[in-house]
Amino acid sequence: MSFVELSLICIVALLGPALAARRSWHLPLVLGELIAGVVVGKSLLGWVDSDNETLTFLADLGFALMMFVAGTHVPMRDRSIRDAVGKGAFRMAVTSAVAAALGIGTALLIGSAHAPLYVVLMASSSAALVLPIVDSLKLTGRSVLELTAQVALADVAAIVALPLAIDPANAGPKAIGAFAVAVCALVLWWVLRHFEKDGSRRRLHSFSEERKFALELRIQLSILFALAGLAVFTHVSVMLSGFAFGLAVSAVGEPRRLARQLFALNDGFLGPVFFVWLGASIDLRQLGGHPQMVVLGLLIGGGAVVAHAVSRMTGLPLPFAIGSAAQLGVPVAAATIGRSLGVLAPGEDSALLLGALLTIGSTTAAASWAAKRAAGAGPAPGPAAPADGGAQPAQ
Repeated sequence: MSFVELSLICIVALLGPALAARRSWHLPLVLGELIAGVVVGKSLLGWVDSDNETLTFLADLGFALMMFVAGTHVPMRDRSIRDAVGKGAFRMAVTSAVAAALGIGTALLIGSAHAPLYVVLMASSSAALVLPIVDSLKLTGRSVLELTAQVALADVAAIVALPLAIDPANAGPKAIGAFAVAVCALVLWWVLRHFEKDGSRRRLHSFSEERKFALELRIQLSILFALAGLAVFTHVSVMLSGFAFGLAVSAVGEPRRLARQLFALNDGFLGPVFFVWLGASIDLRQLGGHPQMVVLGLLIGGGAVVAHAVSRMTGLPLPFAIGSAAQLGVPVAAATIGRSLGVLAPGEDSALLLGALLTIGSTTAAASWAAKRAAGAGPAPGPAAPADGGAQPAQ
């Protein structure tokens, strides 16, 4: 990978702000970045090599940091989060039940033996897609809190269930790895809370601000990358390490200045690199020689949207219910693992990604719908921002 290629990625990623700039369209920032990746990647121009190790590593950094930032946005100190988690878990169970029926039906219709894989895909959600979309459109309220809980739980569950569905031999070690990451995040929460209570964090903040050392950012990134290293070592997605650490920081309180620093690093560089890489990794040309796989992709994507839309019956507004269907990380992982193991039919990996793209389109439309409804209802009053050195309040 060269500086020229990195410059190209940063330039085409500007399609995200370009599409999101017009407020009346209510388009999420990540949509343009994904489209740009598809155009310059495997599907069309081939200018960006998504298999390049350096680019893949930068994308993994962006994924981990993005999920960390998403975790810090979850109002862990808000008492209503417990109720939201309960409702999110219930809706995830309902979605999984519907996905089981649709996944088995799809496998029978296509004549495939991969029903468990289709079930996992239809039931999964992508926090890496849904949460940035919600954040970029500035959607707020109790429904957003419940949506966040549901998506996060579904994403983690899908990551754990995927090896069992497609690679049962490695399911046990990956479950142990996920547990190890969760335990480390819990320990970090206890340590951070201790330093917050005894005033050490505030003293470090004042010293770092006075001397311009950015110590908080350095320490947070060091911890994040160490957790990501543990996740990679135990063959678990870095999504889990980033999100778990973000939840731990949110439970203690994130300093406002640190939040701005992370925003600059994530939204200004590593986040766009991740989404362009993700779009570039999709190869839709394979579907041309396998028409049956086009049908499979449409069934998987449509089934995912239907399974998640059922959450409307449990009280979640329809735009948010449809919006929770977005998926990409799990289908990409399934396609990658399936190709390496040789268990997928020709073109089936591209069918999984086609289904994912259908859910992304549905989520984008649903999020825009929700944003327009929110704009029509008028802005809701929010809490006052704390002073620059203070921790963010529960949202």
